Amino acid sequence: MEHHGENHLKSAIAVIPARFASTRLPGKLLLDVCGKPLILHTLARAAAAKTVSRVIVATDDERIFKVVTDNGAVAVMTSAEHQSGSDRIAEVAAGLPEGSIIVNVQGDEPLISPETIDRAVGLLVDDPKADVATVCEAIESASDVFSPNIVKVVVSASGDALYFSRSPIPFLRDEVNRAGGLAFALKDEPGLIRNFKKHTGLYVYRREFLLRYSKMPTTALERAELLEQLRILENGGRIRIVEVEQSSIGVDTAKDLEHVKQVLGCASAE
Repeated sequence: MEHHGENHLKSAIAVIPARFASTRLPGKLLLDVCGKPLILHTLARAAAAKTVSRVIVATDDERIFKVVTDNGAVAVMTSAEHQSGSDRIAEVAAGLPEGSIIVNVQGDEPLISPETIDRAVGLLVDDPKADVATVCEAIESASDVFSPNIVKVVVSASGDALYFSRSPIPFLRDEVNRAGGLAFALKDEPGLIRNFKKHTGLYVYRREFLLRYSKMPTTALERAELLEQLRILENGGRIRIVEVEQSSIGVDTAKDLEHVKQVLGCASAE
C-alpha cells in the first residue's frame, strides 16, 4: 500500500532493543563495522526514516548505553530479566504518550532500509483496525526456503499474516508429489520459489496493543516454533504485512558481519 500526504511524517517512535549477550556472535552490537559500532549503523538507519520522530535504544548493558549516549543518541537502561525484545520495548513504551506508534527495529539490522520502516508505519497508520504491521521480502534461494533460521510467512488476500513458520510454507502439494520432494520441485521449476516469502523482523505496534501483548502468556505454537509473533495470532491479533524490495541482513554470525562490511564497502582484503 502506498501512502501519501503528511499524515505519516514523524508519526512513530523507533525503539531498538539491544542486548550485549549473543550466543553465536558475543557482543555483536559493539563490533566495529566500517569504523563505528554496529548498533550505531542501525540507529542511523532508523533515524533516517521519514516517519520516525525519535529513536531510543533500550538496553540492559552499560557498555551499549555508553556507546550510544557518547555519540549523542538516546539510550535507556531496562531490566535484565526480559525474555524478548518486545518485552524490553514494552518497558520503554509504558513511559511514552498514549496513542504512540512504536517501531521495533532489531539492533543487529545495520542495513535496514529507512523506506522499509516508512512503509510499515504507513501500513499501520492507514489501517486503524490492525494491531501490528510488519514486512516480508522475496526469497531468492532454495537454501533459504529450507533454513530454519529464515522465517517464512503466508499472507491472506487482504494482506494479513495467516501464519509464520521456520518450515517451508505453503506446502506445494501437487508440485511436491509430482517431483518426489520439495527440493526436487524447486530444482525442476525454479519459479516455484516465488511462493515463499521471508519475514523480516521489523514490527510496528500501537502502544496500547504492545502493552497488552507483553502481558499475554506464551502460547503453544509460539513455544513450538520459537516465534513470539505467533502469540499475537493465537490471541486473535491482526498483523498486516507489506512486501518490500529492499533486503535486510540480520547479523547473527561472523559471516553475516563480513557480508554487511562488503555491502558497505569496507570488507577486509583477503
